[in-house]
Amino acid sequence: MTTRTDIPSAPASAGRSSTPKGRRNGQGWKVTPWLFLIVPLALLVTFIYLPAGNLIYYSLTEWDGFGATPKVFVGAANYVAIFTRNDILPVFLVSVYYIGASFVQMALALYFATMLSFSSRFRNLFKGILFFPYLINGVAIGFVFLYLFQPGGTLDSVLHTFGLGSLTQHWLGDPSVVNYSLAATSVWRYMGLNFVLFLGAIQSIPAQIYEAAEIDGANRWHQFRYIIAPGIRRIIGLSFILAISGSLSVFEIPYVMTLGENGSTTFVIKVVQLGFGTFHKVGLASAMAVLLLAIVLFVTWIQRRIVPDEVVDLS
Repeated sequence: MTTRTDIPSAPASAGRSSTPKGRRNGQGWKVTPWLFLIVPLALLVTFIYLPAGNLIYYSLTEWDGFGATPKVFVGAANYVAIFTRNDILPVFLVSVYYIGASFVQMALALYFATMLSFSSRFRNLFKGILFFPYLINGVAIGFVFLYLFQPGGTLDSVLHTFGLGSLTQHWLGDPSVVNYSLAATSVWRYMGLNFVLFLGAIQSIPAQIYEAAEIDGANRWHQFRYIIAPGIRRIIGLSFILAISGSLSVFEIPYVMTLGENGSTTFVIKVVQLGFGTFHKVGLASAMAVLLLAIVLFVTWIQRRIVPDEVVDLS
């Protein structure tokens, strides 16, 4: 019996993995995410962190905004001025009206989102009606409500029609009423955003949970209290942060409707007046902007402590 000797022998590298050594050790997979993040991180640093750093630097200087760079370094003097000047502190009180209105807005948005998440007639029509104001430009909304609130305007005509002429007010001219009118306008405009957030979160809850609750005899209130509210807790926390930051940074509606007159000057309007108006105090305006950023970050930190993110274990 003959033995075949012409069968080629297996190469020495047979049985070894063809995967590069770096990838076998996991080094390649560690570098890959950073390659995808280079461009967005560069944009983030260029357009967010560097301007924020410049803003903090400007807040420590006295600058009129006309020179190439700030000339006089004053340290914390601008921050001291924020809490000592009589024309700055009142604008913080104006924000209280919008903070209160934001909670009303969230409550209404949550109510409508809950109602329209269940089967109802003309549900899609009502969704469009509620979300439509958020799509309108803020300047246009300001002009619409300017005619609504003017003396003898639409609101006064409606009140007279229903025999409530005694309730007519100088809605934008009376300092005791103007901020309520402007805050109500903000509620009408921004409720659609919270409505969409709440509705999307509610509809993401599996329908089987509602079916099981109905079998157990749970009514709509029980479903909201024990299913919907806990299920959208994180979205409610996000809306809370947006409400606080939005209340402190209101600008378009009061500026278009009143130019900040009659005690309606908001925080951002005051920043614009100081930095770009007749005062040209860019350093002081920058300090107010930094303070606003610090307040928003502090509120965010409190919200994260009260409602922490859920940890998901994928292992």
